[in-house]
Amino acid sequence: MPKDRKIGIAMDFSESSKNALKWAFENLADKGDTFYIIHTLSTSDVDSHNSAWLESGSPLIPLVEFREPEIMEKYGVKIDIPVLDMLDTGSRQKEVHVVTKIYWGDAREALVDAVEDLKLDSIVMGSRGLSALRRIIMGSVSSFVIQHAPCPVTVVKDNDSH
Repeated sequence: MPKDRKIGIAMDFSESSKNALKWAFENLADKGDTFYIIHTLSTSDVDSHNSAWLESGSPLIPLVEFREPEIMEKYGVKIDIPVLDMLDTGSRQKEVHVVTKIYWGDAREALVDAVEDLKLDSIVMGSRGLSALRRIIMGSVSSFVIQHAPCPVTVVKDNDSH
């Protein structure tokens, strides 16, 4: 029986976010689920045709469109072939829908906004394994999301941080 869950994946194309995506496909994905790939960009990256979406984020972008270089370029997202391949393969094998939504602004706040806007059942994100001092100075995106998101948050540690 399909679960039809809405699962967010925080994606900044770092190794830790790629590990989180891989973990989500291996451990959470079930037929009928929807994976929302949530990518945040700095407000300085907003150009004139994206400024209308500054507050609400981009429209939902289906995976088939997100693969297109001109779509990626339109939103200012760099192409990452391994991530696109993982999304293609995972969506086919696990029979999940994949859509992307791009937000502009502070990643911590944007991810919490995404959880609320998209009514996500859970969100999965990577952990960069910041030292205690860097976490105090910079703040941890995952800590902020854990504290403020109204849904379960799964933080996937990097393989080398065990």
